Amino acid sequence: MTPKTALITGGTCGIGLEIAKIHAASGGDLVIVARNLTVLKEVKSKLESEFKINIHIFQIDLSKSDAGTKLYADIKEQGIEIDYLINNAGIGGYGYFQERKWSEDVAMMQLNMISLTELTRLFLSDFINKNSGKILNVSSSAGLMPGPLQAVYFATKAYVNSLSYAISQEIENSSVTMTVLMPAPTKTDFVAKSGVGDIKMFSDLADPFFVAKEGYEGMIAGQLKVISGYTFWQKIRIKLIPFISLKLLLQMIYKNSKRTID
Repeated sequence: MTPKTALITGGTCGIGLEIAKIHAASGGDLVIVARNLTVLKEVKSKLESEFKINIHIFQIDLSKSDAGTKLYADIKEQGIEIDYLINNAGIGGYGYFQERKWSEDVAMMQLNMISLTELTRLFLSDFINKNSGKILNVSSSAGLMPGPLQAVYFATKAYVNSLSYAISQEIENSSVTMTVLMPAPTKTDFVAKSGVGDIKMFSDLADPFFVAKEGYEGMIAGQLKVISGYTFWQKIRIKLIPFISLKLLLQMIYKNSKRTID
């Protein structure tokens, strides 16, 4: 079987890097996208040497306007054929909504929603035309509920979930599949970069390799939704969320989101 080429945004660390390793181990080639060129080159060198595959790297900041469209154009210009689109790049943020820097929330929305939507739309058109392709949108279990003190982040992930579900129905009669990965809080750079390392919600972190493996396997199988990183009983509690009163749910999330020093 011809090796598949996977495009992974945010593929130099955390869940994205683990997915890159898993795909490379299967013999597939990679297109890795991130902001830091030095780290991109290091990952390219390491994975090409270890797995004997081909890797293209693109340095681009997907939190900037039209970055997704530019990335797509650059990939097409180089004649690279993408088989799997893995929208992994994302960032969070902490604080009372009205007190946070607006520029930071705009960048978060651009990265988590707009660039993801751009790339999904552009590559989905290619996939539909050839009736082949897989999309994995890395969302979060945060998208299943509102998030006091992380209001915009939780909202962006709810958007990713809703968008992905809707598209999955639209493409049901094709051979293209859509998968949403919803990890538990995971041990990645996301925690430090988002400023949430000292809150209760992030006190027990999932293994990024385990999350990546479940997400990747779910994508290959064409599974719509993968909730990963939780114990059996934690998954039961997640499933009970729709049955909890909204007021109580908001109070619980707010309590678990407050800093330990508060």
